[in-house]
Amino acid sequence: MKNQINRQWRLAARPKGMVKESDFSFHEVPVPTIEEGQVLVRNLYLSFDPAQRGWMDDRPSYVPPVGLGEVMRAGSVGQVIESKLPDFAVGDLVQGTFGWQDYAAVKPGGPLVLGKLPQGMPPTLFLGVCGLTGLTAYFGLLDVGRPIPGETVVISGAAGATGSVVGQLAKIKGCRAIGIAGGKDKCRWLTEVAGFEAAIDYKTESVEERLKELCPNGINIFFDNVGGEILEAAIGLLANKGRVVLCGGISAYNQEQAPPGPKNYLNLVIRRGRMEGFIVIDYIERFHEGEQSMLGWVLQGRIKHQEDIQEGLENAPKTMLRLFGGKNQGKQLLKIAEPPIPLPE
Repeated sequence: MKNQINRQWRLAARPKGMVKESDFSFHEVPVPTIEEGQVLVRNLYLSFDPAQRGWMDDRPSYVPPVGLGEVMRAGSVGQVIESKLPDFAVGDLVQGTFGWQDYAAVKPGGPLVLGKLPQGMPPTLFLGVCGLTGLTAYFGLLDVGRPIPGETVVISGAAGATGSVVGQLAKIKGCRAIGIAGGKDKCRWLTEVAGFEAAIDYKTESVEERLKELCPNGINIFFDNVGGEILEAAIGLLANKGRVVLCGGISAYNQEQAPPGPKNYLNLVIRRGRMEGFIVIDYIERFHEGEQSMLGWVLQGRIKHQEDIQEGLENAPKTMLRLFGGKNQGKQLLKIAEPPIPLPE
């Protein structure tokens, strides 16, 4: 790797309001030299997730914020091109939080995390439907929501990588799935491909009125990825013993001032409801269970998924803006390289 360059995007400024390209700075540095117990990974794909916006703020969270001047944090899939670690061979596909850069020197259990991928599967699966995105849907719905056959499950941000899986898991568990998404194409995919009973286009329809029509007996589980007015509408229509699963609140991630909380939260008392947040890493000891279940359903064709793949490390900031502008359909990824070592057939 002598004389090779490692391109990086680093966090240059804490965003104020909507994240901007100028919040990042581009650098070229030498490729890192690995030590005993490490591997050198060539990044192939980067994952873009709403949680990354929170990691950019200097405030308490479930993980430390990205430091100013540090490589922007991101989930990624790469290939081992040099190894000083017995369990990892040159050519292995691995995943971890290797960040917005071409190369990373990592070790198991280190801050960048390192895990080997199964052979013969598309690597992007493990950044999306069989990775943290799918696991978020799996544990959020099944462990926090606890669906019962026949119940009605409503999902906000339903055309996103997590929301679209939540609805399909609800179907697998014998429930009705109703999605809320932005745009006719996204809503059409939810009903025609993912099998949702209905989809509400929040850009052209009244979410509250449509929910009243579609949920005459109330909402049993509301899986929230958005927050704001949509969360308030769902709380107002909860069925008795209804559950609200708080996964995210992308509508407020880029606001400088936190929005007011739902005015009708006392309906949780009236309906004997439950509203609970969760973080997927709390289930790390059960990740293998979730990965195997998700992979099985994907291979059986019971879970459909979409990948929005942009290309080129130089486009990392622009790709993040796609995510927060709602331009992506499905999992937002960025391809930055082909495997330098041919994969087995």
